[in-house]
Amino acid sequence: MPTKEQVGALSKELRDRALVHDYVFKAIDALPVTAHPMTQFATGVMALQVQSEFQKAYEKGIHKSKYWEPTYEDSLSLIARVPIVASYIYRRIYKDGKVIPMNDSLVIGGNFSHMLGFDSPEMQELMRLYVTNHSDHEGGNVSAHTGHLVASALSDPYLSFAAALNGLAGPLHGLANQEVLLWIKSVVEECGENITTEQLKDYVWKTLNSGKVVPGFGHGVLRKTVPRYTCQREFALKHLPDDPLFQLVSKLYEVVPPVLTQLGKVKNPWPNVDAHSGVLLNYYGLTEARYYTVLFGVSRSIGICSQLIWDRALGLPLERPKSVTMELLENHCKKAPAN
Repeated sequence: MPTKEQVGALSKELRDRALVHDYVFKAIDALPVTAHPMTQFATGVMALQVQSEFQKAYEKGIHKSKYWEPTYEDSLSLIARVPIVASYIYRRIYKDGKVIPMNDSLVIGGNFSHMLGFDSPEMQELMRLYVTNHSDHEGGNVSAHTGHLVASALSDPYLSFAAALNGLAGPLHGLANQEVLLWIKSVVEECGENITTEQLKDYVWKTLNSGKVVPGFGHGVLRKTVPRYTCQREFALKHLPDDPLFQLVSKLYEVVPPVLTQLGKVKNPWPNVDAHSGVLLNYYGLTEARYYTVLFGVSRSIGICSQLIWDRALGLPLERPKSVTMELLENHCKKAPAN
């Protein structure tokens, strides 16, 4: 664990780098205010790329053993600047463009909360939890892998992170936390806040039988309740145990896994991180579910940029997918057992 002095030095470093030029905001403002927040966010990150130290160093002929150094500089600057861009987008869309400047006394999570317009200590603590929870993931998920893939072409961290954001914006990835809250609200709208366990079970089956999934449950890799879900649940039990939506989430934890197990097609019926985060944000007043994936993106910058520094330091090669012929695929299918 770092010392308090080391954490303080890093926080100061990030504050010193947190400078966003006007042309970035103008690039965002060129889009309709109705554009999806993730579209605006990716546009803002692309505009930040003008300041890339890696691109400048590469054009000057930097030796490949030194690639990690400008990558490190870009990564720290990117991590410092994306909360400003993201909060600008939130204030632009939902708060009539009234921007809130940074507070130099706060660290990155608390400052992000402040710039969004939420100054309660609990919300700032939640944002620190959120940023930590969503910062990184195993490299197989879409945004993390996209960052690795694009950077393997020696695209700088800004370009790589912008690409990762476009993957994160997909409904099967980062939009999941938005989908969870909207689905939970649809349950309340149709069945009321005091829904019984049996009513909830019926609603879950109704969702599944309509060809949809229950958002927030299951995972392509994990095979048990995600620890990030658990720590969010502990936060909720401490700060909002009587909130109706949290109580509904708790009921879903009891109802959904047995139903998905009974369905027989799901390897992991347990809740993931998305099952909880939207309800917590909603409780503290950040109710605009369409914006939630931007929060995810701000968090993911920390993990992706950290990985990119290692990629360049280790000299990892250009990623290339394996190509196969139609003949190989046909032979593979012939060998597969018949259903």
